[in-house]
Amino acid sequence: MADHKEETFRVIDRRPFTSEGELRQEIVEEQEREAKREAAKPPAPPPVESAKPAAVPPAEIPQRSQGFENLVRMLGSNAAMVLGAYADPRTGQPMLDPEAAREFIDMLDALREKTKGNLAPEEDSLLLDLLGKLKMTYLEVNQAVAAQAAQQAKAKSRS
Repeated sequence: MADHKEETFRVIDRRPFTSEGELRQEIVEEQEREAKREAAKPPAPPPVESAKPAAVPPAEIPQRSQGFENLVRMLGSNAAMVLGAYADPRTGQPMLDPEAAREFIDMLDALREKTKGNLAPEEDSLLLDLLGKLKMTYLEVNQAVAAQAAQQAKAKSRS
C-alpha cells in the first residue's frame, strides 16, 4: 500500500493593514528596525573634487503615462464600487464588500511602493490622493458595518 502523507500548507497574511485599517504590529516593528539600520550606517565619504567640474546631466523627470493613470483609476473605481459608491445594476442596492476593497487598496499600496521614484509628479499625487480617499472611505464603511452588526446583535438579544 502507498503511504499517504498529509499535506499541509501555511497561509501568511502579508497585508500591511488589519481589518480595522490599522498598521499591523509586524510592519511597525519592521519600520523601526529599518530606521535603526539607516541611523547606524556610517556617513558616505564626501565626493572627491577634480580640477575640472564634470558636466552634470539634467535631472530626468519621468513622463506621464496615460496607461498607468488608467490602471490606477480602474483599481480605484473597483475599490469604490465594492465600498458602496455604485449600485448593483441588478438590485439597485450599493455593493459592500470590505474585504475586496481591502485587496484593491493593498494593490494600489503595492503599486505605489514599487513605483516610488519612477512616477511623474502628477501620477504620484493621483495615486496618493486616491489611496487617501479610499482608506478613509474603507474605515468609515468598516465602522458603519460594525455598528450595524452590533445593533442587530442587540436587537436579536432583546427578542
